[in-house]
Amino acid sequence: MDDEQEVPETRGVTSELLATLDLGAEIEGMEGRQLRMRMFAFEPGAVFGPLHDHVGRPGLVYILEGTITDHRDGVATEYGPGLGWPEDRHTTHWLENRGTETAVEISVDIVDQAQRR
Repeated sequence: MDDEQEVPETRGVTSELLATLDLGAEIEGMEGRQLRMRMFAFEPGAVFGPLHDHVGRPGLVYILEGTITDHRDGVATEYGPGLGWPEDRHTTHWLENRGTETAVEISVDIVDQAQRR
């Protein structure tokens, strides 16, 4: 799939909430924020779209199995097991599994509990 094409909607992706931590109880000034850890599974051909940003929702991703392609700034970068990437306020991207096996990632981010996405 080419980054010039319209980004498809999410398909073939499942997520499981693994843990959360109320940051307001831990760090002054973080009221209403939560540290969240999720596991995502991407079937072959899966897409996590549409194009989305991480403004106000920074995070880190780590690949456990398979390969996930991260599309950002017109560049497609493949990440396999043991690799990952940061998602900061400058990140605008979408993801896909171009491979033939299920890909699994762990995603940890900080979210506003009132505006979870």
